[in-house]
Amino acid sequence: MAAAGKGDGSRGADNTNSATTGDDIDGFAVAVVREDTRWNVTALEPSALTDLADAERQLRALRATSAVFGLLNVDDEFFIIVRPAPGGSQLLLSDATAAVDYDIAVDVLDALNVEVPDIDPDEIDDVDPWEEGDLGVLADLGLPDAVLSIIVGDTDLYADEQVGMIAARLGFSDQLSKVLDTLGR
Repeated sequence: MAAAGKGDGSRGADNTNSATTGDDIDGFAVAVVREDTRWNVTALEPSALTDLADAERQLRALRATSAVFGLLNVDDEFFIIVRPAPGGSQLLLSDATAAVDYDIAVDVLDALNVEVPDIDPDEIDDVDPWEEGDLGVLADLGLPDAVLSIIVGDTDLYADEQVGMIAARLGFSDQLSKVLDTLGR
Protein backbone atom coordinates (compact mmCIF):
# COMPACT_ATOMS: atom_id res chain seq x y z
CA MET A 1 0.00 0.00 0.00
CA ALA A 2 1.19 3.56 -0.61
CA ALA A 3 2.19 5.82 2.24
CA ALA A 4 -0.60 7.65 3.99
CA GLY A 5 0.62 10.76 2.26
CA LYS A 6 0.16 14.40 2.99
CA GLY A 7 -0.03 16.89 0.19
CA ASP A 8 1.56 20.29 0.55
CA GLY A 9 -0.85 22.05 -1.78
CA SER A 10 0.86 20.72 -4.88
CA ARG A 11 0.91 17.09 -5.86
CA GLY A 12 4.06 15.24 -6.55
CA ALA A 13 7.71 15.72 -5.72
CA ASP A 14 7.30 17.82 -2.59
CA ASN A 15 4.92 15.40 -0.85
CA THR A 16 6.40 13.90 2.28
CA ASN A 17 4.20 10.79 2.40
CA SER A 18 4.39 11.03 6.18
CA ALA A 19 0.83 11.69 7.33
CA THR A 20 -0.63 8.93 9.43
CA THR A 21 -3.62 10.53 11.12
CA GLY A 22 -6.50 12.73 10.09
CA ASP A 23 -4.92 15.53 12.11
CA ASP A 24 -1.97 15.49 9.68
CA ILE A 25 -4.17 15.97 6.63
CA ASP A 26 -5.97 19.19 5.87
CA GLY A 27 -9.54 18.97 4.70
CA PHE A 28 -12.87 17.90 6.11
CA ALA A 29 -15.13 14.90 6.30
CA VAL A 30 -18.89 15.29 6.67
CA ALA A 31 -21.89 13.02 6.81
CA VAL A 32 -24.93 14.13 4.83
CA VAL A 33 -28.33 12.69 5.71
CA ARG A 34 -31.59 13.28 3.88
CA GLU A 35 -34.40 13.32 6.46
CA ASP A 36 -37.81 13.63 4.81
CA THR A 37 -37.52 16.99 3.05
CA ARG A 38 -34.46 18.34 4.91
CA TRP A 39 -30.74 17.80 4.80
CA ASN A 40 -28.66 17.29 7.93
CA VAL A 41 -24.88 17.72 7.73
CA THR A 42 -22.53 16.70 10.55
CA ALA A 43 -18.77 16.54 10.87
CA LEU A 44 -17.05 13.18 10.90
CA GLU A 45 -13.94 12.46 12.94
CA PRO A 46 -10.69 13.50 11.19
CA SER A 47 -9.65 9.83 10.95
CA ALA A 48 -12.20 9.49 8.13
CA LEU A 49 -9.74 11.40 5.93
CA THR A 50 -7.10 8.67 6.14
CA ASP A 51 -9.01 5.40 6.51
CA LEU A 52 -11.88 4.38 4.24
CA ALA A 53 -13.04 1.64 6.62
CA ASP A 54 -13.23 4.19 9.43
CA ALA A 55 -15.22 6.60 7.27
CA GLU A 56 -17.64 3.78 6.43
CA ARG A 57 -17.88 2.82 10.12
CA GLN A 58 -18.69 6.40 11.13
CA LEU A 59 -21.36 6.70 8.45
CA ARG A 60 -22.97 3.38 9.36
CA ALA A 61 -22.96 4.38 13.05
CA LEU A 62 -25.41 7.17 12.18
CA ARG A 63 -28.07 4.48 11.71
CA ALA A 64 -30.09 6.73 9.43
CA THR A 65 -33.29 5.31 8.01
CA SER A 66 -32.95 7.46 4.92
CA ALA A 67 -30.17 8.32 2.48
CA VAL A 68 -26.76 8.93 4.04
CA PHE A 69 -23.42 9.59 2.39
CA GLY A 70 -20.05 11.02 3.27
CA LEU A 71 -18.10 13.75 1.53
CA LEU A 72 -14.37 13.62 2.23
CA ASN A 73 -12.23 16.54 1.07
CA VAL A 74 -8.63 15.37 1.41
CA ASP A 75 -6.04 18.17 1.46
CA ASP A 76 -8.13 20.14 -1.07
CA GLU A 77 -6.47 17.80 -3.60
CA PHE A 78 -9.34 15.36 -4.20
CA PHE A 79 -12.63 14.25 -2.74
CA ILE A 80 -14.35 10.96 -2.08
CA ILE A 81 -18.05 10.22 -1.91
CA VAL A 82 -18.88 7.25 0.31
CA ARG A 83 -22.42 5.91 0.35
CA PRO A 84 -22.83 2.86 2.59
CA ALA A 85 -25.18 0.15 1.39
CA PRO A 86 -25.95 -3.35 2.64
CA GLY A 87 -23.94 -4.98 -0.17
CA GLY A 88 -20.96 -2.62 0.19
CA SER A 89 -20.39 1.08 -0.21
CA GLN A 90 -20.87 2.99 -3.43
CA LEU A 91 -17.73 5.04 -3.96
CA LEU A 92 -16.46 7.85 -6.12
CA LEU A 93 -12.85 9.03 -6.08
CA SER A 94 -12.48 12.35 -7.88
CA ASP A 95 -8.81 11.82 -8.80
CA ALA A 96 -7.35 8.32 -9.13
CA THR A 97 -3.82 9.74 -9.38
CA ALA A 98 -4.13 10.68 -5.69
CA ALA A 99 -3.38 7.02 -4.92
CA VAL A 100 0.27 7.80 -5.64
CA ASP A 101 0.36 9.88 -2.44
CA TYR A 102 -2.62 8.95 -0.25
CA ASP A 103 -3.54 5.63 1.39
CA ILE A 104 -7.24 6.45 1.47
CA ALA A 105 -7.23 6.83 -2.32
CA VAL A 106 -5.52 3.42 -2.53
CA ASP A 107 -8.23 2.03 -0.24
CA VAL A 108 -10.94 3.34 -2.57
CA LEU A 109 -9.27 1.89 -5.65
CA ASP A 110 -8.85 -1.44 -3.86
CA ALA A 111 -12.55 -1.45 -2.93
CA LEU A 112 -13.38 -0.73 -6.58
CA ASN A 113 -11.00 -3.47 -7.79
CA VAL A 114 -9.02 -0.90 -9.75
CA GLU A 115 -5.23 -1.01 -9.93
CA VAL A 116 -3.28 1.84 -8.40
CA PRO A 117 -1.86 3.98 -11.21
CA ASP A 118 1.83 3.39 -11.88
CA ILE A 119 2.90 7.02 -12.03
CA ASP A 120 6.28 8.42 -11.07
CA PRO A 121 5.65 10.93 -8.23
CA ASP A 122 8.01 13.37 -9.97
CA GLU A 123 5.78 13.33 -13.06
CA ILE A 124 2.35 13.41 -11.40
CA ASP A 125 1.80 17.10 -12.13
CA ASP A 126 2.02 16.25 -15.85
CA VAL A 127 -0.73 13.60 -15.65
CA ASP A 128 -4.36 14.57 -16.15
CA PRO A 129 -6.50 13.35 -13.26
CA TRP A 130 -9.43 10.99 -13.80
CA GLU A 131 -12.20 9.76 -11.57
CA GLU A 132 -12.89 6.19 -10.56
CA GLY A 133 -16.11 4.83 -9.16
CA ASP A 134 -19.81 5.44 -9.48
CA LEU A 135 -20.73 8.80 -11.02
CA GLY A 136 -24.38 7.89 -10.35
CA VAL A 137 -23.78 7.58 -6.60
CA LEU A 138 -26.07 10.56 -5.88
CA ALA A 139 -28.41 10.35 -8.89
CA ASP A 140 -31.41 9.17 -6.86
CA LEU A 141 -30.97 12.22 -4.60
CA GLY A 142 -31.07 14.68 -7.49
CA LEU A 143 -27.52 14.86 -8.84
CA PRO A 144 -27.41 13.10 -12.23
CA ASP A 145 -24.20 11.33 -13.20
CA ALA A 146 -23.70 13.71 -16.14
CA VAL A 147 -23.70 16.72 -13.79
CA LEU A 148 -21.39 15.02 -11.29
CA SER A 149 -19.08 14.17 -14.18
CA ILE A 150 -18.85 17.85 -15.11
CA ILE A 151 -18.11 18.83 -11.50
CA VAL A 152 -15.42 16.16 -11.15
CA GLY A 153 -13.97 17.02 -14.55
CA ASP A 154 -13.45 20.70 -13.70
CA THR A 155 -9.79 20.45 -12.73
CA ASP A 156 -9.54 24.22 -12.24
CA LEU A 157 -11.50 23.79 -9.00
CA TYR A 158 -10.08 22.66 -5.68
CA ALA A 159 -11.78 19.69 -4.03
CA ASP A 160 -13.54 21.88 -1.46
CA GLU A 161 -15.02 23.94 -4.30
CA GLN A 162 -16.20 20.78 -6.06
CA VAL A 163 -17.81 19.56 -2.82
CA GLY A 164 -19.45 22.99 -2.50
CA MET A 165 -20.90 22.61 -5.99
CA ILE A 166 -22.31 19.20 -5.06
CA ALA A 167 -23.88 20.70 -1.94
CA ALA A 168 -25.37 23.58 -3.93
CA ARG A 169 -26.85 21.28 -6.58
CA LEU A 170 -28.45 19.04 -3.94
CA GLY A 171 -29.60 21.94 -1.76
CA PHE A 172 -27.55 21.60 1.43
CA SER A 173 -24.91 24.30 0.92
CA ASP A 174 -26.13 26.34 3.93
CA GLN A 175 -25.94 23.30 6.21
CA LEU A 176 -22.47 22.45 4.88
CA SER A 177 -21.28 26.03 5.42
CA LYS A 178 -22.43 25.96 9.05
CA VAL A 179 -20.52 22.76 9.74
CA LEU A 180 -17.41 24.05 7.98
CA ASP A 181 -17.60 27.25 10.05
CA THR A 182 -17.54 25.17 13.24
CA LEU A 183 -14.49 23.34 11.86
CA GLY A 184 -12.73 26.64 11.17
CA ARG A 185 -12.76 26.23 7.38
